[in-house]
Amino acid sequence: MLNRQTKIIVGLIATALMSVFIIGLAHSISTGFAGFWGGLPFWVISITVLMMAVYNFWEECFNKKD
Repeated sequence: MLNRQTKIIVGLIATALMSVFIIGLAHSISTGFAGFWGGLPFWVISITVLMMAVYNFWEECFNKKD
């Protein structure tokens, strides 16, 4: 088991890397051939997934009683 400080650091790094990847992918889809309206559904899905990832990070690192 990881201690609390390690969970926070690893979770923050992983969530940040995933966020950068997903936002970059959504940006490239929206500015490329698909255009804004073609990329909009992917943006909606991306924002939803990122909110779930941040919520999971929060639950695991701050609200979970050890």
